[in-house]
Amino acid sequence: MKKLLNKIMPLAYGQYYNFYTLIAPKKAADSAFHLFCTVRKGRVLPQQADYLDGAKLEVEEVAEHKIQSYHWPGNKETVLLVHGWESNTFRWRNLIKKLREADFNIIAFDAPSHGYSTGKHLYVPLYEIAVNHMVKKYNPKHLIGHSVGGMTILYNQYKNPSPEVEKMVTIGSPSEFHEIMQHFQNILKFNNRVMKELDDYILNRFGFRINEFSTSKFAQSISKKGLLFHDKFDQITPYHASVAVNKNWEGSTLISTEGLGHSMHQDDVNDQIISFLEA
Repeated sequence: MKKLLNKIMPLAYGQYYNFYTLIAPKKAADSAFHLFCTVRKGRVLPQQADYLDGAKLEVEEVAEHKIQSYHWPGNKETVLLVHGWESNTFRWRNLIKKLREADFNIIAFDAPSHGYSTGKHLYVPLYEIAVNHMVKKYNPKHLIGHSVGGMTILYNQYKNPSPEVEKMVTIGSPSEFHEIMQHFQNILKFNNRVMKELDDYILNRFGFRINEFSTSKFAQSISKKGLLFHDKFDQITPYHASVAVNKNWEGSTLISTEGLGHSMHQDDVNDQIISFLEA
């Protein structure tokens, strides 16, 4: 029954928005956007709490959200960790172990609506505000982002270039917003009229159209040293996203893997990150 409902509900939403855009297009687009941005997972689980609670730093006030930050002290440069969709800082535990062994100073935080942070929705422009807050406050030399977190650190560096940042790492990160929105449309099966209203809504709210948000384009203006990881068989974000970013990002290196999946918690990946930061 649950599987059947999981199949029916997206289609019902799609039909609802097909009709709603006929009578109230702007309200329909607002509703569809918030459905797209609704976070359903990623809160701190009981088995994650002990690990995270011992490293809590401050609760940051950012864009009307309370953002939980964390700190693992070290004597080397500061590294800022930015997790992905429906995750939280606990996802970095394996890399944090390696970074601590190498004596890096580590700052991390739970995205809006994730972990211990408040909210119900997340979208990259909001996440970028949080990242920019952390960059300005903690002055990291290195940024590391997984999935949407990687997309966000690239967008942040494009929008708010930080001369203090020296190196950036992305792991399994998407590039083209239109591909993400196309996936959303494919799931709900709403028509192109709904997509047009969403496109207008995003332009009016954020100042760019869906097709204009592209980290592969943003990467053309980034002069930092970059290291990109992406598995060729990633089932969550397409491998070609990092290929495109790497092509346009002078000074970046793409490490392609096979069979490591989307999360990439493996020691080999983390060891290569440490080597890149120490080089």
